[in-house]
Amino acid sequence: MAFFQKLKQRLFKSSSKIDEEVDALLDSAPAAAEPVAPEPAPEPVAGAASAPAPEPETTRPGIVSRLFGGEKAADRTRVLDDAMLESLEELLIAADMGVDTSLKLAARMAEGRFGRRLGAREIKQALAAEVAAVLEPVARPMPIYAKRPQVVLVVGVNGSGKTTTIGKLASQFKAAGKKVVIAAGDTFRAAAVEQLQIWGDRAGVPVMTAAQGSDPASLAFEAMARAEAEGSDLLLIDTAGRLQNRDDLMSELAKIVRVIRKRDESAPHNTLLVLDATTGQNALSQVEIFRRIADVSGLVMTKLDGTAKGGVLVALADRFGLPIHAIGVGEAIDDLAPFDPEEFAAALTGLDA
Repeated sequence: MAFFQKLKQRLFKSSSKIDEEVDALLDSAPAAAEPVAPEPAPEPVAGAASAPAPEPETTRPGIVSRLFGGEKAADRTRVLDDAMLESLEELLIAADMGVDTSLKLAARMAEGRFGRRLGAREIKQALAAEVAAVLEPVARPMPIYAKRPQVVLVVGVNGSGKTTTIGKLASQFKAAGKKVVIAAGDTFRAAAVEQLQIWGDRAGVPVMTAAQGSDPASLAFEAMARAEAEGSDLLLIDTAGRLQNRDDLMSELAKIVRVIRKRDESAPHNTLLVLDATTGQNALSQVEIFRRIADVSGLVMTKLDGTAKGGVLVALADRFGLPIHAIGVGEAIDDLAPFDPEEFAAALTGLDA
């Protein structure tokens, strides 16, 4: 199945929410005035010429008529006025795009359209175009450098999907001909190490481990030495999930970065922050803190199939401008794909490919 079709199907919670809100927006248009019954015609006077009968007055169907089939859903329109613009802003906020981004998008949608009648498809097309315009500058694959090994540090909060993302990236890079090593830097959670080892076996990629509870910074340092000795192209370092409001855990992450730079002052060459889409607007605070501690260079968004909050990706792009390298919509290897802004915008708003 093409990734766009899978993305559209998996994003049904977001796209169906937008569909419902657009329909509700059109349904809430002020109803046309009910027709006034014409005055009865006066009795004709004998011998006088008959006056022509008045034309029947026609009006646009009222809201009740339209709701119950008097007007097809695809034919409903509404004038884009101040009231509709306010409703659009509320729609975008409900789709988790954040207040600031929602106001910007609604204002851009109004440019050249204010005062015009718009139908549901026109509204969604305009929204998709504006969303894609915000996302286009940040849709970039993870850069590959000539530096060997290229050190990729993967960070994020508990349960964001870091370990699975590393496994998928390792498999994809190995399939592209790269020599890859994984360092299981989450030394506090045995399940994370086991999960990485499964992915390593599947992809034919070695996984470096250390005893449970050992210093993850030391493991990262030793993994760099091994990757250099073996001529590896990429070293992917997993880290323990940590809450962005836990100073002790964030200090440990800062230590890993310091130790890595003792061996190579330019490392890590990529720091990927993996975000769970179901956290919604909380993702913005995660980016702020992790960027300060670990100098985040790019984002990966996972679990877009499990939320109606896919719009947070638009808010992240608008606020931070960090590259969005990939998105995930499931557990299979091909459920992590490069980020395509037009496909995402179309899937988010429920447009056809």
